[in-house]
Amino acid sequence: MRRDTFLKSLAALAATGALPLAAHAAPNVKMMIPANPGGGWDTTGRALGKALTDAKVADTVAYDNKGGAAGALGLAQFVNGSKNDPTALMVMGAVMLGGIITGKPPVNLSQATPIARITSEYNVFVLPADSPFKTMADVVAQLKKDPGSIKWGGGSRGSTEHIAAAMIAQKVGADPSKINYVAFRGGGEATAAILGGNVSIGGSGMSEFAPYIESGKMRAIAVTSAQRLPGSNVPTLKEQGIDVEIGNWRGVYGAPGITPEQRKALTDMVLAALKSAAWQEALKKNEWTPAVLSGPAFDKFVDDEFASLRAIMAKSGMV
Repeated sequence: MRRDTFLKSLAALAATGALPLAAHAAPNVKMMIPANPGGGWDTTGRALGKALTDAKVADTVAYDNKGGAAGALGLAQFVNGSKNDPTALMVMGAVMLGGIITGKPPVNLSQATPIARITSEYNVFVLPADSPFKTMADVVAQLKKDPGSIKWGGGSRGSTEHIAAAMIAQKVGADPSKINYVAFRGGGEATAAILGGNVSIGGSGMSEFAPYIESGKMRAIAVTSAQRLPGSNVPTLKEQGIDVEIGNWRGVYGAPGITPEQRKALTDMVLAALKSAAWQEALKKNEWTPAVLSGPAFDKFVDDEFASLRAIMAKSGMV
């Protein structure tokens, strides 16, 4: 093959994304984080970005935080502004699915391209240090008397902590449609509200609240897992007689309109990053559980999750 013909063929393959990952220069990745700084999606997106560069599958990663409406505002910006861009990624997860179900935004997750599920995390419920309540039993007793008197704080409407609160109310015989849930645009806002005593009880991932629990500024009273989390003495809801278990998984999507070859290249990049030392360090630091799933299996998982969450939320009076 003549040299000029070979170079033209190489350029054509690169344009379609069909070249092996090693044949490309590491791209400059754009990471949409559909939440304000300080929360789980923000921590996840930035940890993944560091892993991408440490694994040398990305040259640089630029972050764009756009919080609100359980990620729907960021999703809209991503869908409308990243079409056909094979270097764009968006952090998402169970919270976004719940928000789409309750908010019915004009954009749809199906417009973007599934890449991979990467982690799972269970929620912990905490009380401000000076709360008159000491245990989940105290909260439940008041919830039964007057559901609206307990002010629950957490992520956007449809988040896993919102769904868990409604499920708790349902399981203990309170009206889930009457719970007083205060949604925040990011983990930082929710943390400030709890520390300031502006909510009765707060929920989020253990990694977000761990420093405040350890310092005594928050009192952890329940986790949403089936068993106690490793290294933690916080009791589960189930062992306190409340039959509720729900996990908060997180993943990443690519832009609308990318080719199957570009999707595979982007998936390969993410999977390579998840094997890096930087990502393993992030898992340990944030107490995330690896939950890697990609390809058609991830597509099916998201479809099944939408159906499962709709059923749970309808049963709990949320939709």
